[in-house]
Amino acid sequence: MKNFDNCVILAGGQGKRMKSDMPKPMFKVLGEPMLEWVISAGENAGINNICIVKGFKGEVIDEYLAGRYETVMQSERLGTGHAVMQAVPFLEKNPDGNTLVLCGDAPFIDSDTIKESLELHNRQGNSVTVITAELENPFGYGRILRTENGISGIVEQKDADENQKNIKEVNSGAYWFRTADLMEFLKKLTNNNSQNEYYLTDTVGIAVSSGKKAGAYKSSNPDVILGANDRKGLLELNTKARMNVIEKHLENGVEFTCLDGITIERSVKIGAGTEILAGTVLRGNTVIGENCTIGPNCVIEDCIIGDEVKLNYVQAFRSEIEKGVKIGPWVHIRPGSLIKSGVKIGDFVEIKNSTIGEKTAVAHLTYVGDSDVGKKVNFGCGTVTVNYDGIVKSRCVIGDNCFIGCNTNLIAPVKLGKGVYTAAGTTITRDVPDYALAIDRGVMKVNEGYSLRKLKGKL
Repeated sequence: MKNFDNCVILAGGQGKRMKSDMPKPMFKVLGEPMLEWVISAGENAGINNICIVKGFKGEVIDEYLAGRYETVMQSERLGTGHAVMQAVPFLEKNPDGNTLVLCGDAPFIDSDTIKESLELHNRQGNSVTVITAELENPFGYGRILRTENGISGIVEQKDADENQKNIKEVNSGAYWFRTADLMEFLKKLTNNNSQNEYYLTDTVGIAVSSGKKAGAYKSSNPDVILGANDRKGLLELNTKARMNVIEKHLENGVEFTCLDGITIERSVKIGAGTEILAGTVLRGNTVIGENCTIGPNCVIEDCIIGDEVKLNYVQAFRSEIEKGVKIGPWVHIRPGSLIKSGVKIGDFVEIKNSTIGEKTAVAHLTYVGDSDVGKKVNFGCGTVTVNYDGIVKSRCVIGDNCFIGCNTNLIAPVKLGKGVYTAAGTTITRDVPDYALAIDRGVMKVNEGYSLRKLKGKL
């Protein structure tokens, strides 16, 4: 696809029926705004010259895009043709080649449809090519009126006669135009209709009446037409996307015995032989290896997970978990953590911005934050790395083969050498050399008969 091809994405919709103060294209499907789905389809088809037409709460779209692409404002909602008119200055900078027009709230447009429709558009020498789909129940959609040489127009449901209503090929709202022709067609659009709006669909009739060729590309993906006008429709989009992703992983050898509560974003990669259990949510750029068991009830976001890992009731974010690790239940792995191979982490443990060395065991009720932990370390119940003094965060270093007794506090910054033992209840405030035992229990006092005096008359 040539670099001078343009893409204009219509993203000015308010979506009043969503009952939200947010542009409709910014509602999410599988964790990403619908607009992002449309942008990525264009990018994957090789189009990098993109303009987004914003409208209601346009600043939200600008903030999200953060300068990635040019935006233009449609200050009044006067129809799809009027929306594209706002992009004319953008088109004038790139008048050669073709322009793709997409709907920012139709997330399932795909790159193959974009590329193949452009090939047809160029091969047939079309001035405009409508991207279409065939539906068993086409009610509510504009019907495509085909001729021997292309198409003659698009007729809306309310204007269709009985024969036209039987047509199953419908308009997706996406089009390829020869750019120079599109700019001419926009000048000829009128708002002589009941809505007093400028319709982009009218460009097909304008092209034909001008002696130019109009065609249609029927996508093999009927979902290209799908959008959402309300929360129910948005749920349907999420359900469709969710099942499409799960089916892809099934084809790749991932096991699901129950789909209850499972959500996997489309960017997630999972190796063959891995089992995903109920209630698991996989987000972002997560990569999971082969033969893992993830779940039940895990949330994994932007993590790299090696082969043969078992996660049970785990929430993990922006971290790496190496091969053969077993974690859970009720464990929180916070960003910046590296859990090395063979580690075992048990219930009610939190790891934050720390490296846990090979075959280390953190069995239960422990917090390890801002720490570098060696190999084959054993953490007793209730161990805490005290990494924050209210002003700065400091690190703990724990050598290989250490044994941390129950209820040990490590006051950072502090370093334990190799093979160090700490006695239960000890507070470590300074470095401990290799193979030493650290004990800090103070003096225990016993006040005999205390409770008898305190509870006198109540026993």
